[in-house]
Amino acid sequence: MPELPEVETTVRGLARFLEGQRIARVAVNRPDLRRPFPPDLAQALTGATVTTLGRRAKYGLIHTDRGRTMVFHLGMSGRWRIEPDTPDRHDHLVLETGAGHVLALNDARRFGSVDLVDSDALDAWPAFAAMGPEPLGDGLTARHLAAAFAGRVSPVKVLLLDQRIVAGLGNIYVCEALHRAHIRPDKDAGRVSRAALDRLVPAIRAVLSESIEAGGSTIRDYAQPNGELGYFAASWRVYGREGGACTCGGTVSRTVQAGRSSFWCAKCQT
Repeated sequence: MPELPEVETTVRGLARFLEGQRIARVAVNRPDLRRPFPPDLAQALTGATVTTLGRRAKYGLIHTDRGRTMVFHLGMSGRWRIEPDTPDRHDHLVLETGAGHVLALNDARRFGSVDLVDSDALDAWPAFAAMGPEPLGDGLTARHLAAAFAGRVSPVKVLLLDQRIVAGLGNIYVCEALHRAHIRPDKDAGRVSRAALDRLVPAIRAVLSESIEAGGSTIRDYAQPNGELGYFAASWRVYGREGGACTCGGTVSRTVQAGRSSFWCAKCQT
């Protein structure tokens, strides 16, 4: 599943072609993805001007001058194709700008979603209302994590994946951040020291920022809007490296937590 860096990379790629542009044509090529397309999607977007683009957690946001925001989620295999050479049967939503740019939302597995939300009500939209702070924003602090973890016996890895505590963190980047912060993933969250949390917050920011700079981590179907593959996977220190050597000289192990694989090093994560 495309994670936060992949969505951020997608939004930045789309902004080059959509920001400030009028949407001249909207083609909805099937009735639904994971759920139905909004019935007024084409009417609401046709003729609208895109003011800005943004991201909340793993959702992309396309804001328009009509006070409506198109919110998209890429699901398992979704991606935007910019200026595609030929149509594809999985191009389920196509936007054409007044400048002639064509952008197609392609989703072979159809686990993605598209919604229309009043722009001034985005924070109250059900998918966003209970979300925690953005990991790259000012709201994520060691103090916030200490309060969220206080008295909790659930593993720190599991709680970091809880979108109510931090919005948008996914499995790859939590594994990598915990490794950089020298925190074992199965440690009771309430027993993680303040010093460790002081290391964890910048580790989260660093691993996400580095991945965004690298265009994300390519897993299965993900590619950037320009068709290029993200290459942050080459920088993974522990994720997917079971049995490999850790930078500290230890060996990377794999365990399963809440149905997700956790990769870590027992020598340097305590």
